[in-house]
Amino acid sequence: MSTVTFPALKETEDKIAAKRKELGGIVAEAKGDGMELDLKRVKSIKGTTHDIAAHMAALNDELTDLSKERDTHLATLKAAQKMLSSDDKYADGAESTYDLGPESDSGRPHVKSVGQLFTESDAYRLKKGPIGPEANLPVNIKTLLTTTAGWDPEETRTGRLVDFATRPLQVAQVMPTNTTTQSAVQYMEETTFTNAAAETAEGGTYPEAALAFTEQTVVVRKIPVFIPVTDEQLEDEPRIRGVIDNRLPFMIRQRLDSQLLVGNGTAPNLRGILNVVGIQTVAKGTDPTPDAIYKAIVLVETTGQAVADTAVINPLDWQDIRLLRTADGIYIWGNPADPGPERIWGLRVVRAQALTQNTGLVGDFGNYSELVVRSGIDVQVSNSHSTFFVEGKQAIRADMRVAAVWYRPTAFATVTGI
Repeated sequence: MSTVTFPALKETEDKIAAKRKELGGIVAEAKGDGMELDLKRVKSIKGTTHDIAAHMAALNDELTDLSKERDTHLATLKAAQKMLSSDDKYADGAESTYDLGPESDSGRPHVKSVGQLFTESDAYRLKKGPIGPEANLPVNIKTLLTTTAGWDPEETRTGRLVDFATRPLQVAQVMPTNTTTQSAVQYMEETTFTNAAAETAEGGTYPEAALAFTEQTVVVRKIPVFIPVTDEQLEDEPRIRGVIDNRLPFMIRQRLDSQLLVGNGTAPNLRGILNVVGIQTVAKGTDPTPDAIYKAIVLVETTGQAVADTAVINPLDWQDIRLLRTADGIYIWGNPADPGPERIWGLRVVRAQALTQNTGLVGDFGNYSELVVRSGIDVQVSNSHSTFFVEGKQAIRADMRVAAVWYRPTAFATVTGI
């Protein structure tokens, strides 16, 4: 396998480490022996407390910019490595992608949605006509049709549908995605690494090293959902297309988003990162929350030998961090008039409502997590469910099959008690 090196990435990571160290030193000075931050204690920076706060804000802004630069370098490096290590599947210019979110402006060719493909398909069009396995003959009879559980057509209605207030997608977007044609994802893990390399005199015996590998398996799981709809509602093509395009796929993605964090791993559940054996943990104790998060970052770096790229925090816990102030009332994360950075110690912050409050998570998602898709969201419709045929109903179902793979548990650490 060819290896790509990227000196710019190492240079950027060194700059991040230096800035973090400088900012951490200022915080340590301000904290002194107690827990209250007092910028008057800082001696390493000349000027007033406002000057010191401005310097800290500037350091944090530099960390934010450097972290974004590192993310760009990582994406470039991974793309190059993937092209060098792939087989012939890209030789003819074909592209295979799976996107958990809405369509983007990435320049990819426009792909029809599953709802559009369904409503334009022969199966749907022939069903509405006088031919096909479910022929609908236009016979004039007196029949009372009710739409009490659906949308009653009305010319004066605006057509706008206000979605139910529910948790948005938050976590799945930070995980790299891949595809598989198997029912499980298998990979090899190096479980023993004994480095016996040592200086040896001429004629001496070479020291013996040891390596051992273990095959790991992650089973693909299915996340399904269905909605019953009357035949009358199916005739309202824009409406049924909207249901298929938006709500059913969203329900599946929302469930997936939660499983990636708290799934217990017992079939048919996925195993979320919080239930993976071997992840590290840091208790906040009497430390300020930013200190505890930084300690988790260091654990990932020293024990996990990884570089944390994301901090996942419950919105209520992020609120407490965002509102932190110095002893003289200066907001550490920026003036309330400013949008403020969604970063902490240079890491991007993902506010996840599915994460248990008072528990934070940091980790190297980019290198040691992967969402492997066996089949993307598949939508089907039938009246063969239960007594739907004689009741004039259709069952619209959607499902996807995925596996959540956590390659190195020690590359992740929780922060408890925040």
